[in-house]
Amino acid sequence: MFYDRALSRRLDLISLQLFVAVCELGSIGRAAEREFIAASAISKRLSDLEAAFGTPLLERHARGVTLTPAGESLLHHARTVIFHLEKMQAELGEYAEGVRGHVRMHASISAIVQFLPEDLGRFIRAHEHIKIDLEEHLSHEVAQAVLEGTADLGIGNMVQDMAGLQRRFYRADRLVVVAPANHPLAAHGSVDFSETLAYDHVGLHVNSSINQAMRDAALIAGRAVRLRIRVTGLDAMCRMIANGLGVGVMPARAFHLIHGTGDLVGIALTDAWAERTLELVARDFATLPQPARLLVEHLTASAESPPAS
Repeated sequence: MFYDRALSRRLDLISLQLFVAVCELGSIGRAAEREFIAASAISKRLSDLEAAFGTPLLERHARGVTLTPAGESLLHHARTVIFHLEKMQAELGEYAEGVRGHVRMHASISAIVQFLPEDLGRFIRAHEHIKIDLEEHLSHEVAQAVLEGTADLGIGNMVQDMAGLQRRFYRADRLVVVAPANHPLAAHGSVDFSETLAYDHVGLHVNSSINQAMRDAALIAGRAVRLRIRVTGLDAMCRMIANGLGVGVMPARAFHLIHGTGDLVGIALTDAWAERTLELVARDFATLPQPARLLVEHLTASAESPPAS
């Protein structure tokens, strides 16, 4: 497979936008009405696209159009291209309004809830002309986004090495079991995770690093986690636990920051995997744009000392 420069020159953004409109509305006529263009002009552009790719993209019939497999693929890529062009336009527009730099950053929920609000707040106050675009993702998705160039920086619990990424210590992270104050586990100052397996659990996303660690620990214990419900946020987990749906595992500092709903306690986990490390990742810290390098310097200066190995 090779890159066809001639093909890229025959494509244009308007044709892709019109193709997406036809796909969304299921009709060339309705797309023409919405986009204020003649239906014949849209048909011509669609035919040109099919000629450029050498394959049918749409099946035309009396009630409208349906996508061919090739059309489905083009729709996905066209939406991605349009999204990134719109994002580029918005970002460059902000430069005209006084923004002097952008940093695209992905981070895990643990980093976002526990540490980043204060750290990023101090950075923005010191560098008011730098804009940070922050997105929450699972730790492995954070690493993948940085590796693919979707994000400049990432922060998460990087449990596995990923070729092509550099890592720096950010914060230490400790997990606790959260339970209602009247729960049998609440009488303990600390517990092994295996002791929680006799009770229902409120869990996080199936691919979260906390869930994976819980699953591995349960397998070692020869048991299974009695999962009652999964939630997507730590605040939702606290509410579910407060209302008797089970116990849950979350970072200790996050629990102390958000557990205001209900009478809950955090019980220290004695398992080695409960002591975690949140790390900054980048493809190459030395070659990051200046705004991103400034943010890295700020975050590493804010960080605690890394735990002894």
